[in-house]
Amino acid sequence: MPMTYHPFERLEAPRPTRWLLTCDHAANTVPPFVNGGDLGLPASDMSRHIAYDVGAAGVTRRLATALGAHAVLSNFSRLVIDPNRGEDDPTLLMKLYDGSIIPANRHAGPEDLSARKTACYDPYHQAVEDLANRQDDPVIVSIHSFTRQLRGRAPRPWQIGILYAEDDRLAGEFIGQLRNDRPLAELIRSACGEPLCVGANEPYPGYLPGDAIDRHATAHGRMNVLIEIRNDLIQHEDGQRAWASLLAPLLERALAAAQMKENEETD
Repeated sequence: MPMTYHPFERLEAPRPTRWLLTCDHAANTVPPFVNGGDLGLPASDMSRHIAYDVGAAGVTRRLATALGAHAVLSNFSRLVIDPNRGEDDPTLLMKLYDGSIIPANRHAGPEDLSARKTACYDPYHQAVEDLANRQDDPVIVSIHSFTRQLRGRAPRPWQIGILYAEDDRLAGEFIGQLRNDRPLAELIRSACGEPLCVGANEPYPGYLPGDAIDRHATAHGRMNVLIEIRNDLIQHEDGQRAWASLLAPLLERALAAAQMKENEETD
């Protein structure tokens, strides 16, 4: 395995902070030790949502700057191994995704999975946990993007979805901030001519045992939220910049409100 490959990118905050951003599906990179760096898919498939979360890395980097946050971004395709799945999840290594067969994964066995886990999955999660353990009461925000329409499915109406499990301290406040934010509604209308539609546990349910939020936040009682942004809205830098600049103050206000409620309950 070449020493030049790094399975994650870590961004250090300039000063102490509670914010820790993660981007589980930041890249469509196939490391050279995985089938010679080629999963056997055409470039058109490697550039769509099955390989990575389009635009999510750009939003994460800009949001980290706006919040003064730490951040960890993956540097391997979710088709190599999915860091947002538990270690025993059958979709940890996908062989078919949204109509596309993944040739290099069709006959991948336990040894292949173990090698990818050791080289990619484990170091990424260790980097997240190392940063979280350095922080005082970290707040974890996971940035993802989703496709407007899966093959053979109806179009999804949401421009942004907020995912959460039982701990909705931050998510509940954040959803309220989003739904009442006029600048965000104006951004959506100018970008795609649609009214703002914010999903709660959409387009996916918010709890997946063993996923990254479960592992790094829920299991430790850490406040958290997972943000899903429709990828056509952030595929270019101007969209990434606009979303990051709008989300940062809304997250700050949501955290302040959640913390105030928590303090009142303990008084």
